Amino acid sequence: MEKEALIKKLQWFYFLELNQVNLYLAQSRQVDDFYLKQTLLRIAEVEQGHVENIKAKLAYLGASPAFVGEKVAPLTGMMGGLVTGMAGTIAILKANIDLEEKAMKDYKDFILRVGKDDELFEMLWDHLIDEDLHTAWFTNKVKELEKIMEIKE
Repeated sequence: MEKEALIKKLQWFYFLELNQVNLYLAQSRQVDDFYLKQTLLRIAEVEQGHVENIKAKLAYLGASPAFVGEKVAPLTGMMGGLVTGMAGTIAILKANIDLEEKAMKDYKDFILRVGKDDELFEMLWDHLIDEDLHTAWFTNKVKELEKIMEIKE
């Protein structure tokens, strides 16, 4: 992958990850369930690690995050967190599953195009695995909550 294309792709992931950080932080303030709140905060920390990894790789390449990534992603994440938070716990989790699945697809596509940059390859795989684990947790929590709702009915 050529350097400019690589930088553009990393800037996209920076936007995506920073958006997720702010989404999960906003959602954590919307939920009453302590376990869910703590999980969202923990996932936001993991996503912040992704943001820092990507920013470091951009700096190594002599680039920086795009203006949109730095300024718009926090706002869109926060707004998304507020909107999904109003929709209820299961809606939050399902929206998060969709977002994480999109991230996983994008990471898989990027991994296939990376080439011989072993360090980047490893970083992308680490991020992909984290996104997969987040998706699994959200999915299991939806199943648990839906089962509880069935019992109550």
